[in-house]
Amino acid sequence: MPTDQHAPRRILVTGVGANPGLGLTRSLLRLGHTVIAADANRLAPGFLLPSVVPQVIPLASDPDYPRVMAGLCRDLAVEAVVAGIEPDLEPLTQMVPQLEADGVRLWLPDAWSVRACTDKALFHEVLTEHRIATPRTWQPQDIDQVPDGTELVVKPRRGHGAQNVHFVRRREHARVLCELVPEPIVQERIHGSEFTADCLVDRTGHASVILRRRDLVKAGLAAVSTTFNDPDVRDLVEQTLRAVGARGLCCVQGFVSGDSTITITELNLRIAGGFPLTEAAGADLVGQMVNGLFGLPVDHSRLTYRTGVFLTNYIETLAVGDVAELERTAAGEGEAP
Repeated sequence: MPTDQHAPRRILVTGVGANPGLGLTRSLLRLGHTVIAADANRLAPGFLLPSVVPQVIPLASDPDYPRVMAGLCRDLAVEAVVAGIEPDLEPLTQMVPQLEADGVRLWLPDAWSVRACTDKALFHEVLTEHRIATPRTWQPQDIDQVPDGTELVVKPRRGHGAQNVHFVRRREHARVLCELVPEPIVQERIHGSEFTADCLVDRTGHASVILRRRDLVKAGLAAVSTTFNDPDVRDLVEQTLRAVGARGLCCVQGFVSGDSTITITELNLRIAGGFPLTEAAGADLVGQMVNGLFGLPVDHSRLTYRTGVFLTNYIETLAVGDVAELERTAAGEGEAP
């Protein structure tokens, strides 16, 4: 049956305890959709948003994750699932045939593309093969090959959300951190003007790209950001999307150095935490994502934006309340607090 983005849908969003999933939930609610808000944290802030259907789910690494997710989709008449955090991508990719057979839509690239974006060592290999500038990368056993004086970043190979990321100036410190960081890699630290590109890649591979400078970054999140336009940055972002076969909603991060060198640092197959600026600048990012999710054409003319629009973020108290009451609500046993 023909439909459009304005038809109310029942969409399950994972990772509503983190900024991207929380913001996506808010945007979907504003568009009139019903959101099943899912997270492994029983106190996830997304559970407190008005009118959501909160659900506690296992961690993506839990063997019970596929069974629980499939059951939720059937029991709650879920029409589509959107991942808000990286760990959910791999198990959801494996579940595509099962969920689609149950009438549940997902919009993900193939399994190789998911691995290329969630494995930082593989991402480096792919971009290097395509001659796209990306930070030099070493495995822990290769630290002795790091040139003298190179500033370094030690991070988990499959990490997310800026967790366990450390900046050091000496190989000896990097070697110690490799004993502490789970499954570590070592990368060259890049300096310059940091940016995020909010991207929507339709099913033909055509991409819309909205550029935001990350003017002030705290704990991996852009506290202050501004939209801008740069054809060279846009071109390299589009090359990166093609190199990894990205589809759907995603974001690319990188730096523009003082000598105008553009370096790509990562590509996330999810919405970015700072995407509200993109929508404030005029791009219908979530609305067009819903179109593509349900098999309708993406209207790229609705994804243009104004430059020079800024956004500032701050930490706020969303709610305080009774833990037991929230747990009952997330288990489907009570009203939302």
